[in-house]
Amino acid sequence: MTSAGSGQRQALPRAFAVARHGRLWLVPTVLCALVALLLTLLYMGGILNPNGNLRRLPVALVDTDQGPPQPGQQQTLGAQVSRSVVASTPAGSVQWRRLSQAQMQDQLASGKVYGALVIPADFTTSVAALTTPHASTRPALTILTNPGLGSLGSSLAGRLTQRAAYQVSLTIGRQLTTQASSQGADATTLALLGDPIGVTTRVGHPIGRQSGLGLTAFYFTLLLVLTGFVGGNIINSGVDAGLGYTDNEIGPWHTRRPTVPISRTQTLLLKMLMTAAITVLTTSLLMIAAITILGMDASHLPLLWIFSYCASLAVGLGVQAINAAFGGIGQVVSMFVFIALALPSSGATIPLQAVPGFYRFLALFEPMRQLSDGVRSILYFDARADAGLTRGWSMIAIGVALALLFGFAMTLYYDRKGLHRMTARPSATPGEAP
Repeated sequence: MTSAGSGQRQALPRAFAVARHGRLWLVPTVLCALVALLLTLLYMGGILNPNGNLRRLPVALVDTDQGPPQPGQQQTLGAQVSRSVVASTPAGSVQWRRLSQAQMQDQLASGKVYGALVIPADFTTSVAALTTPHASTRPALTILTNPGLGSLGSSLAGRLTQRAAYQVSLTIGRQLTTQASSQGADATTLALLGDPIGVTTRVGHPIGRQSGLGLTAFYFTLLLVLTGFVGGNIINSGVDAGLGYTDNEIGPWHTRRPTVPISRTQTLLLKMLMTAAITVLTTSLLMIAAITILGMDASHLPLLWIFSYCASLAVGLGVQAINAAFGGIGQVVSMFVFIALALPSSGATIPLQAVPGFYRFLALFEPMRQLSDGVRSILYFDARADAGLTRGWSMIAIGVALALLFGFAMTLYYDRKGLHRMTARPSATPGEAP
């Protein structure tokens, strides 16, 4: 009892003695501070002002008005409205795409536009009828949404098109009230003519009810990335412990296996082979949980599985390559590459057209954007190649190639330099600086 009690009494002073050494604090303090600062700047910087950062959000503008032009006019009212919509929109915020009906449906179905404003075929006729006793229906513009591109993106497009439609209604209303006033119309008629155009909103490209309002593609992609990232780090630690290069601690249990003499290159090869094998299991379980157990809407299941496997594998191989190159700080580096920089630049929750330019630059190569485009194409857009699936496959191939080239180039370099991992150091005495 005496020696045990004495050991417990010495433990706390010993901790304080070691804590007095500044070098022990330096690296953890600097890394923790940098991680906290950079994560805050990255995540908050991308979401604070989507409206203010909005640049060229693609929205279709479809004029099917068949006229005839009103007296004294060279064009149909639909053509005039189209010009007015484009002119009244804040410069650079919306990319109005003048499309035919068929082109609009194709771009909605491939995720190329976030919504559409459609001018009906009888628009000129129905507006002209408002000033006559024969008016039967209120003219209406149709707004189409595209929820497959995410609830926020679809909402932004809907709000912009509604604002444009309202401005059109006020402009036409001023013309009609002026005409009606000259004809002696009563106050009730003039009030109705002040805002004569109705707006009908409906879904342009429907998605399933179990699609999270267009967010399942993002969260499913996030699961693929997290599975690859966390799994890669688990495999990295497990192999190092199994080969005797690190201690294996689970709660109070501690083991240290005999060190296996193996080169860095062979170790990386082992970790990558295990990543490829274990990812088969994790991808299958992920799909079973999401689709079979939770009921997520999904089609093209064989394609979804193989794409998911390759996506998660690319992340896992990248993690192994980075850990092999950077050693102890590899997990932090890979966290920034695959999580911290990737999430705000994915374009899956906030459209890339509504984030600062720095994030649009990151989206050119960060994996989350590429993978989410591919998953979104499979889940919502009938696995169309031009809906992002081709880009997803291309970037997976590039990612795997870069992981293999970078990882093995670094380990071969270390091995040739004789920078082996089997180096023993004497234990530090109590109170000695680490």
